[in-house]
Amino acid sequence: MTGNRQTHNSSPDGTMTFWGHLEELRGHLIRASVAVLVFAIAAFLAKDFLFNNIILAPKEPYFLTNRVFCWLSAKLSIPALCINTNPVKLINIDLAGQFTTHVVVSLIVGIIISVPYIVWELWRFISPGLQARERAHSRGAVFVISGLFIIGILFAYFLIVPLSINFLGSYQVSGLVENQIALRSFITTVTTITFAAGILFELPVVVYFLSKVGMLTPEIMRKQRKLAFVLIIALAALITPPDIFSQIMVGLPLFLLYEISIRISGRAIAQAEQD
Repeated sequence: MTGNRQTHNSSPDGTMTFWGHLEELRGHLIRASVAVLVFAIAAFLAKDFLFNNIILAPKEPYFLTNRVFCWLSAKLSIPALCINTNPVKLINIDLAGQFTTHVVVSLIVGIIISVPYIVWELWRFISPGLQARERAHSRGAVFVISGLFIIGILFAYFLIVPLSINFLGSYQVSGLVENQIALRSFITTVTTITFAAGILFELPVVVYFLSKVGMLTPEIMRKQRKLAFVLIIALAALITPPDIFSQIMVGLPLFLLYEISIRISGRAIAQAEQD
């Protein structure tokens, strides 16, 4: 990577040495870590709001998604659509369980809120090494990457998480076995689903860069469309209640994301050919 950075770690020809790059990267990572820490502390101090109004809310009947699904259930006469009418009860079996959960959740929230700033810091490190045309094509990258991640988080939080809680929390292999959900298990499930969705929604960005370097083409994506759709249907069936309506509501945005990625691949290849 080369650029206009001039530091004591620069070589005689003006380019930055390997150790110079590491030193600068360290600065960006430190600033990003400080942002995460600040937001994590803020989340830690807002314990009641964080847990009662955000983390634990999707399991309660008053949560927006649950109320909407119950309204649809009444309108469409499909009782299975009314979800989380009987919220799962959480238990804690570790002496320090609630405190460690508080700390871990605060850190996760700090990371999520800091994502736009983290991406911006990484972009500041990478962008000086790009050519003018590459920087022009990548304009808005921070906004797009951060926006897609946040949309994925919100999509999971307001749709996938309530559906998953309803299905997994009420599922029984036998009426003789009562569900008593551990707090740590609940938190792990919610955070895993939300982070996975945030990363999944970065598909257009991944496709863009893979297409730019010639590893992916629209033709390949179209050829593998059936396989992709089968995987999306399987994912939707896995994380939703066993009814077609819920599976469509989860699968449709993922189908759309894949189709958008095909178009993005074509544009990325066209830009690479112009370069």
